[in-house]
Amino acid sequence: MNRNTLTKSTIAIFAGVAMAVAVPLAASAHVSINPNAAVAGSYSLVTFKVPNESATAATNKVEVSLPTDTPFTSVSYVPVTGWTTEIVRETLPEPVEVGESEITEAATSVIWTADSGSEIISGQLQQFALSLGPVPDTGSIALPAEQTYTDGTVVSWSETEDDAEHPAPVLYINDSAPSDHHGAATTDDDHAEEDTDTATTSDAGTDDVLARILGLAGLVLGAVGLVLGITARRKNAA
Repeated sequence: MNRNTLTKSTIAIFAGVAMAVAVPLAASAHVSINPNAAVAGSYSLVTFKVPNESATAATNKVEVSLPTDTPFTSVSYVPVTGWTTEIVRETLPEPVEVGESEITEAATSVIWTADSGSEIISGQLQQFALSLGPVPDTGSIALPAEQTYTDGTVVSWSETEDDAEHPAPVLYINDSAPSDHHGAATTDDDHAEEDTDTATTSDAGTDDVLARILGLAGLVLGAVGLVLGITARRKNAA
């Protein structure tokens, strides 16, 4: 085998490795929530996972829109170090009956803004947790998110159609969550138990990332071993 053939083989191997790993990572690189299902009437602790998708800019602002037709009467957040959180409350377009009360004002969005030096950079993700409740008795609720970058780019995660390029995070209540989404329904109003469930799902997400990293390392090592083997054969043949 000549040097040109060896070089082409090496390039092909590493190109294959890059494609094998890049496809699943790209497919999962969007704003999502965990858990993505809840029980009507409960208080659910929902964590928004926000990855940075830009190689040249950092994420410095995230805004999540809350429903106005099926509003949450209680919205609170878990503080995130290095980020300022604002819950925006507004008058609803129309009064909404919640239980035995008529609601005319509710939280309509939550805005997280990064302090200088705390932005989400390439290769990172940040988690933002909200306690929402009581969960309305409805099919599902879209929770659109806007992700702002330091270069001024704004990505709107608001699409709800199948196979959307920028899908909105969705909280499923009476509707069944799609099989390719992960998350378990909230089954207890006790916030302490919700915290435990969220920690478990966060650990699962960490394990998934670790598995991807280990898988990539294994592929790279295998490719290197193959190249070294070819090189050794070439030397022996010479």
